[in-house]
Amino acid sequence: MKYFIASDHAGKNLRRFTKELLIKRGIEVVDLGCEEDRVDYPDYANKLCEAVLANEGSKGVLICGSGIGMSMAANRHFGIRAALCHDAYTAAAARAHNDANVLCMGERAIGFGVVESIIEAWFASSFEGGRHAERIAKF
Repeated sequence: MKYFIASDHAGKNLRRFTKELLIKRGIEVVDLGCEEDRVDYPDYANKLCEAVLANEGSKGVLICGSGIGMSMAANRHFGIRAALCHDAYTAAAARAHNDANVLCMGERAIGFGVVESIIEAWFASSFEGGRHAERIAKF
C-alpha cells in the first residue's frame, strides 16, 4: 500500500514525524511537502487528493495547524473521504464507519504521542461495510 503525505508550513514537524512512523510500519510513503515558511494549505490538499485518486488503493495523510482547513479542502474532491482525527477513537471510527482514505491532523492541536496512537488505531481498523456502506453511498 502507498501513502501520500503533505502539510502546510504549520504542519511540517508533525508531517516529518508521521512519515517516519509510516516508514517504520513498512509503508511506502510519498512526501509531497511542504518545506517553505508560508504556503496555502488548499494547494497541498489538492495535490495529495489528486495523487490518492490517481493511485488506486492508496491513502493519504494531511497536516496543517488545526487539521480543519486540510480536511475541508480535501473533502471537496469526489472520492476522497478525509477525516479530521484528534485521538485513537476518531481514527478507528473514521476507518471502520466512514471508510476514510485520508487522515487529517492538526500539529497545533495534538502531541506527537497522540499521533502514535492515532496511527496505531488507523491501521488496526478496517471498513466494516454493511449499513455504513449504504450511508457512504449517499455521499
